[in-house]
Amino acid sequence: MKVSKEKYELAKARACMSSADIVRAGIPKGTLANILNGEVLPQTVGRLAKVLGVDVTEIID
Repeated sequence: MKVSKEKYELAKARACMSSADIVRAGIPKGTLANILNGEVLPQTVGRLAKVLGVDVTEIID
């Protein structure tokens, strides 16, 4: 799966979260970089969506 950087940034803004907040919520910094730079496993995108409080379909391309 590929995460849309624009949709991710919008979801992050709606959740009032910084990247540091997302890391503190349990998404490792390296994993977050991988999410934004390429293809990742669906369950990883699911974890990110859960942290942001959105449905997966709101952040994928």
